[in-house]
Amino acid sequence: MTVLAVVGVLGVLGALAAGPPGLTPRAAGAVAAAAAVSGRGAAAAPRGAAPEGVRRVPDPEVPAVARNWPVGVRPAVLRGWEPPATPYGPGHRGVDLAAAGGTPVRAVAAGRVSFAGPVAGRGVVSLELAGTGDPPLRTTYAPVEAVVEEGDVVAAGEVLGSVQPAGSHCTGCLHWGLLRGDVYLNPLSLLPQWLLDAGPSRLLPVLGVPLPGRAEVSPVRPAAPWRRPPP
Repeated sequence: MTVLAVVGVLGVLGALAAGPPGLTPRAAGAVAAAAAVSGRGAAAAPRGAAPEGVRRVPDPEVPAVARNWPVGVRPAVLRGWEPPATPYGPGHRGVDLAAAGGTPVRAVAAGRVSFAGPVAGRGVVSLELAGTGDPPLRTTYAPVEAVVEEGDVVAAGEVLGSVQPAGSHCTGCLHWGLLRGDVYLNPLSLLPQWLLDAGPSRLLPVLGVPLPGRAEVSPVRPAAPWRRPPP
């Protein structure tokens, strides 16, 4: 494909992502899905946003409602949020999370499936998050082999599908996006700090339950006073 052809395709996807006014909910979901596949939308970044890699800068428009990562426990961020300087400028409107083919993809928060199906040969799931305003926040996941359908109501952590082996614009990853209306936002802003900084699990002692291997230890008794041995 020539350079001009590539530019033309990206321009079409950008125009679709902007979308005309008055889209039906299904059409709006399809537009968001098309942008999720390409990783390039047409909406400008929120004012004051700046490229931040894997860091999370809390966005006042985005409540930290996520209860889990979309894939794994703490996946590597292969490419972070890179908002464009202009509506059609270069950037990355989402984050790419390391995920092998077949990895379960889970809803980060409760919501309703607004789109689930193939777009440009790649599976996409779009989820409207409950209780996040009007218009609601909408997360997109691609490439995903969906096990849910449009209109399904899902809980946080519920499986939406699995990562397709062939990526959309990266290999071995899940592209995760976030929009409010037609404005792209940083999906990492959905994650509370405890999810971002979660370390290894630690077991805490349970009161009344002896520690393993310590059952033979005698209970604590006060020491007897020292006496000089007899001559």
